[in-house]
Amino acid sequence: MRVFVAGASGVIGRPLLPMLDAAGHEVTGTTRSPERAAAIEAAGATPAVVDALDAPALRAAVERARPEVVVHQLTALPVRFDPRRKHLYDATNRLRTEGTRTLLEAAPAARVIAQSVAFAYRPHRTPVVLDEDAPLFTEAPPPFGAATQAVADMERIVLDAGGLVLRYGWFYGPGTYYGEGGSMMRDIARRRFPIVGPGSGLMSFVHVDDAAAATVAAVQRGAPGVYNVVDDEPAPMRDWLPAYAEAIGAKRPRRAPLWLVRLIAGSAVAGMATTLPGASNARAKRELGWEPRWASWRTGFREAPR
Repeated sequence: MRVFVAGASGVIGRPLLPMLDAAGHEVTGTTRSPERAAAIEAAGATPAVVDALDAPALRAAVERARPEVVVHQLTALPVRFDPRRKHLYDATNRLRTEGTRTLLEAAPAARVIAQSVAFAYRPHRTPVVLDEDAPLFTEAPPPFGAATQAVADMERIVLDAGGLVLRYGWFYGPGTYYGEGGSMMRDIARRRFPIVGPGSGLMSFVHVDDAAAATVAAVQRGAPGVYNVVDDEPAPMRDWLPAYAEAIGAKRPRRAPLWLVRLIAGSAVAGMATTLPGASNARAKRELGWEPRWASWRTGFREAPR
């Protein structure tokens, strides 16, 4: 098929392009950076250098490619994850709303597959593992509330058009916050990322290679709907954080009381560390025929590419 990957130079786009090429698809991939166009071409795709927030330019690139499938991987996340930044997600929110509308308008007959997140579900006092029918936490405190609302708007637009939504878990692997040189790796190595309170909040991780493989499965056989793309083992903070620190050769993380984290980092961060729900991957495994190679962060943190 002719596949248009918007955001092809991002952390999912980089492993995704060679997988699509190996599967025999004709791929066009976008990037804002002329310097990254060569890497897209080397991965077997035709590069399209375009700013995705330039609607006429993005529309023209899509129309030239005449895609049968559009894979929406557009984000603009900062190099450092800092939830205290009020405008942390502003650019990504625009891409998820304005960018989605432009892609759909430019390719009305194409099937759209869009990147979403599996860690935007409404929290529970006692963390639980949720499926795709659970409500999103659109009333979350800043900056997460606006970001979750943008996610919800994007998902509605895509689903109304008969598309697919892939709610990816917390990425680890090359190019991610948890990858080599990423901001989370640096903070954990310096013991700046403590276990908060009881550390009961659940994280659902997925290695970027597994996320890309699930995306290929969605391109080839995915039915319209929403799918959590996560590994098999949602993990409480008190378990995954020491395991990650050990995997990167860091000292065991410190502990911090909940009240102190609320004071320093805000209620959203404190809540995430203690009440965040996990996500079930049962639907993606059943309906996409996908199995994560790194079924658990326990082995992935130690053995998967960083």
